[in-house]
Amino acid sequence: MRQWETYLHSEQPDVLIQLAIVHAEFEALHPFLDGNGRLGRMIIPLFLYERKLLSHPAFYLSEYLEANREEYYERLLAISSDHDWTGWVAFFLKAIAIQARENTRKARTILQLYEHRKRWIVEQTHSQHAVSTLDFMFRQPIFSGADFTKIPGVPRPTARRILSEIRREVLREVRPSAGRRPAIYAYTELLNAAEGREVF
Repeated sequence: MRQWETYLHSEQPDVLIQLAIVHAEFEALHPFLDGNGRLGRMIIPLFLYERKLLSHPAFYLSEYLEANREEYYERLLAISSDHDWTGWVAFFLKAIAIQARENTRKARTILQLYEHRKRWIVEQTHSQHAVSTLDFMFRQPIFSGADFTKIPGVPRPTARRILSEIRREVLREVRPSAGRRPAIYAYTELLNAAEGREVF
């Protein structure tokens, strides 16, 4: 682990090839009893952010790795069995390129959705607080009715009215209210856009 950490913080000619090696070596070391896969995937955006290749540590490579799980494990195993670093690095760089394009597509879809719903919510509610409530849903697409009424700067009665006016069209009730327990809502359009497929 000390050698891995030294390499992680070293300056190498190609940052993405360095990241491919860092990820593979972490998976080979398997330093913890549980969670090594998740931690190994978390290292990817954190490393890219630390090297200033991302403005935020929000690069989701797991989608590609899960979709190509068999090849992913074969390429990792081939490093130890055949010393095939070239095959692994080629696979990893391809994963980065494809996922970057997919993430860009999703970001554009989310921005288009935001612009569309911003016009819609203003027309629907005729409230000066409409955009604040939309911004809240984009920050927190799964929320309770109680959370919605606590949006900073939005009066509670206004928030309740807006929630009542928009929930039929854009929200799905995940859990109904019961007694003092508030209802839980999901902003399905945003969640589906973020996933790139219909999940709700």
